[in-house]
Amino acid sequence: MNEPQPPTTATELPDGAVRLLDADGTLQEDTRFTPYLADLDEAALQRMYRLMATERRVDSEGTSLQRQGQLALWVPAIGQEGAQAGALTALHDSDWIFPTYREHLFALGRGVTPGQLFELFRGAAHAGWTAEDHRLQPYTLVLAAQTLHATGYAWGIQRDQAGWDADRLRREGQIALACFGDGASSEGDVHESMVFAASFNLPVVFFCQNNQWAISVPASTQTRVPLAQRAAGYGFEGVTVDGNDPLAMYAVTAWAADQARTGAGPVLVEAHTFRVGAHTTADDPTKYRTRDEEAAWAGVDPMVRLEKYLRATGAAGAEPDEFFADVAAEGERLAAQSREAVLAMTGDAIAPLDAVFDTVYAEPHPLVAEEKAWHREWQAGFADAAEATDAADEGSQA
Repeated sequence: MNEPQPPTTATELPDGAVRLLDADGTLQEDTRFTPYLADLDEAALQRMYRLMATERRVDSEGTSLQRQGQLALWVPAIGQEGAQAGALTALHDSDWIFPTYREHLFALGRGVTPGQLFELFRGAAHAGWTAEDHRLQPYTLVLAAQTLHATGYAWGIQRDQAGWDADRLRREGQIALACFGDGASSEGDVHESMVFAASFNLPVVFFCQNNQWAISVPASTQTRVPLAQRAAGYGFEGVTVDGNDPLAMYAVTAWAADQARTGAGPVLVEAHTFRVGAHTTADDPTKYRTRDEEAAWAGVDPMVRLEKYLRATGAAGAEPDEFFADVAAEGERLAAQSREAVLAMTGDAIAPLDAVFDTVYAEPHPLVAEEKAWHREWQAGFADAAEATDAADEGSQA
């Protein structure tokens, strides 16, 4: 087998990847996907930018809160706003999203508050929101497990919608969006999910955000071909998209959702994007990637591209500067609300650690009860050690 050739630049797209919005904000034509942009009115474009900007500000606040010891961990998503904003805008409100742990824009866009989002990372809750209220499942920290959940849920959707004709499916039908990253694409769960989804022609869109790095492992180690090409092996279509182009992400996801919704089967959408920050706040990206790579990706920042487009087309309104100032002010308000919410998560707001054993199964389970008893004994050991230390200190002072 021939060795794969490295890209000319860090931001070079694979052959055949879809891009509609150039880095300078110029819109290009694509006979297959441009028609889907007809449904993007001024309000939708403005909301898309607002979500991107406010997520980025809340995201930065998350890193600050973790560095100050207020969060146990934070998972930055800066740089991936365009991929998420485009995909979210293309979905119906009734569609279900199965996230990993980096889909912050999806969460905020579905009405989850920043405070609810931070509950997980504070350790105050398994998830700060009820899935049914937002059609957004809790974050999944086990790599690729959510692809199985999404596929199973899509099977249930298909059964509920059995007998619907194409028109009703297009109007009322639901799909499941299965989010995962380039690193998770190497997990067996993704393979099993795609095999099952293809076998039963399920209404699921597999949404891969290829941010170039699985912690410190480059995407070139995950695959020698664009990840979207893997879909052909399962018998359905895969499309690689410029994930830093929000308009292309909208158009391709709208097409993919329509395919899945109307019974044409699953689709794999690979968003070719870049994680600007660390994998998590426990990571140091300077150990494995270069400043030149980061600078190259900064030149195709999705927020800058969309802002240029909004200004050039007048979609930012009659007073564009006022619109962007209002968005920035909203981001600051949300950041302040985030901090207030996190600092209020004390005392009774945080469940005791051993309470996690109570929600593993719906009914009591003997193995879980055994583990809970061991955990309590382990915790008591720290109390005994502290008492012994205090007694020794008192003795030495006497």
